[in-house]
Amino acid sequence: MIRFLKSLRNLILRKIIYRRYQIGEGFYSGVRVRLWARQKIVIGRDFYIGRDSFIETDAVIGNNVIFANRVALIGKYDHHYQQIGVAIRHASQIRDKGYAWHGLNSLIVIEDDVWIGYNSTVLSGVKIGQGSIVAAGSVVVSDIEPYSIYGGVPARKIKDRFDTTEDLTAHVNLYEQRYPAKA
Repeated sequence: MIRFLKSLRNLILRKIIYRRYQIGEGFYSGVRVRLWARQKIVIGRDFYIGRDSFIETDAVIGNNVIFANRVALIGKYDHHYQQIGVAIRHASQIRDKGYAWHGLNSLIVIEDDVWIGYNSTVLSGVKIGQGSIVAAGSVVVSDIEPYSIYGGVPARKIKDRFDTTEDLTAHVNLYEQRYPAKA
């Protein structure tokens, strides 16, 4: 019964609450999750977003992606902090209809098979390559290479995800067999 209720809740979130966004099958959302984008959020199949997480910027997220709890995708320029004579608190912000400053076309791209760890923040304009891992507590301010592990503030490469090229090749081959791209 509990599994059914969770499935129903996620279906309602996907089809009704977040209907303005494109969200694939297998969407799972923890509690207290918020999604907002000025233009678009596109999420692939089998996406898991942990509790207390936020997507508050335009984003394209691939298939088989997992966000731990308290992950935030946010804009770099959500407030016009250079607006002359206006306190930042009262400056124009990206949510305003007439906003015409930086960040309007800034997009986060997260490719397939990515894991973003607990309490990490990703800033707009970043691309996270396929198969990558972002360590807990990281702040991602620049692109992440595919099949890499990044961590820290700001996030830097720690190591490759796989120890050998043979393991990477085997993973990619099996992944493509198990999760074929849908046309």
